[in-house]
Amino acid sequence: MQITISNHSKEPIYEQITTQIKSLILTGELAEGAALPSIRKLAKDLQISVITTKRAYEELEKAGFIYSIVGKGSFVAEQNLEVMREKKLKVIEEQLGAVVTNGKELGLSFDELQQLLKFLYEE
Repeated sequence: MQITISNHSKEPIYEQITTQIKSLILTGELAEGAALPSIRKLAKDLQISVITTKRAYEELEKAGFIYSIVGKGSFVAEQNLEVMREKKLKVIEEQLGAVVTNGKELGLSFDELQQLLKFLYEE
C-alpha cells in the first residue's frame, strides 16, 4: 500500500491518509478483507506520529471503510460500491457547482471552464 504525505498540503496529514486509503478501496486496489498495516507500522513507514495514524484509522472506521479486531488489526470492510459511487458523485456535483458559480462571478464562459477542466483532467 503506497501512501504519500505532502508537508505542503493544506490538508491535515490524517486526512491525506484517509483520502488515499478510501481511494485505494474504491478503486479496488485494496480488496474487501485485506489487512491494513498496523497503526505503528504505518506511522513508522510514513515517519509520522502514531496518534495521527490512529486518528486516520478511526475516521476510516467511522465512515465504514475499515473495521478493527482487537489483537488482529484493521481490515477493509465490505463496501456497497454503488452507494459509495453515488456519494462521491454528489460531492463532485457540489464542487462543480461551486466552480460554476465562481466562474460566472469572474465572467468566464462555459468554453473557458470546459478548457480548464480538460487541462486539469489530463494533467
